[in-house]
Amino acid sequence: MASNNSDAETNLYRYNPSHILPAVFAALVGLSFVLHVYQNYRYRFWRVTFFICWGGALFTVGWILRCISSYHPGNVNIYIASTVFIYVGPPVYSAAAYNIIGRLMNYLPMHAVLNPNRVLIFFIYVGAAVEAITVAGAAKNASAGSDLDKYKSGGTLVAAGLVLQAVVECCVIGVVSIVHRRCSRARMLSPNIRMVCITLYGTSTLVLLRCIFRAVESFEMFGKLSCRVNCGSILSNEWYLYAFELGPMLVFTWWLNLMHPGRHLPRQKLRYLCPDGRTERIGPGWIDRRSQWETFADPLDLKGMLKGAPSHEKYWLRQDEWPVCKDGSFALGTATNARAGSENEKDLVPLSPHV
Repeated sequence: MASNNSDAETNLYRYNPSHILPAVFAALVGLSFVLHVYQNYRYRFWRVTFFICWGGALFTVGWILRCISSYHPGNVNIYIASTVFIYVGPPVYSAAAYNIIGRLMNYLPMHAVLNPNRVLIFFIYVGAAVEAITVAGAAKNASAGSDLDKYKSGGTLVAAGLVLQAVVECCVIGVVSIVHRRCSRARMLSPNIRMVCITLYGTSTLVLLRCIFRAVESFEMFGKLSCRVNCGSILSNEWYLYAFELGPMLVFTWWLNLMHPGRHLPRQKLRYLCPDGRTERIGPGWIDRRSQWETFADPLDLKGMLKGAPSHEKYWLRQDEWPVCKDGSFALGTATNARAGSENEKDLVPLSPHV
């Protein structure tokens, strides 16, 4: 339905926004969010996948606000809020993937690319930078109005955040591929590890696809700064937003629901898979002989690799020192984090007080 002239003048969108689509997709994202909360409770996996829930809450709010904004297309405050929440949801979702990588390398310490306990810190710091840059840019863009300088500076910040996010996702894929390849060569590629690796490949690719779309959109914005009609295909058609922003992230969140890592990795950080690819033990955890400052400055331990003497202890080679987990094995599909299946976990697995 075409809008009248007064509506066109006050409409902050370059098209007539749909009322139905944001409501439908807000419901889908919200349902996935609720299921994530349930699964985190069921598998007691909050420490690893908390960010999936946080990202889901932000993204759901963003699309609810988008629905409200579609009825009030001239309300700049609602427009800014919906834009910011939609922009910040995906980077928070990505933080969950970084945490999963850390837990995967705790489970496979002999194949870890870097200190598993530094993975989250390293990626979260980068993710926080992405989040801050994206929020600042999205807010500037949405509130720029006819101020072209403010619009340009906001677009520059958004573009910088997108580039940084894309670089981080490429690093994630690289780290996962190294762990995957090392497990394959060592014949330790059990079904649970394979499933986690495939999931991380898929989710990172989806985030990359979203970054590419937003980057193309940004370039189109710079070429059409002052237009209100005929602003280019992406800016003038709402379906691009649903196909390349919402679509990948909706698949992302539902994928992690269907292949929840709490089903495939232990919730205990000290639990690791032995080189035989079957037995699981409770070890001492990653022990780095360097100072905390050195681990932050050189998380990959490049100095140790160049010397041929890594700075961490290879505790997995001293298997007899660590107790075997008696409640089964995630590698064999006989262990579980589920509450109903592990009520007597303390009697079955000798846990460390630091888990």
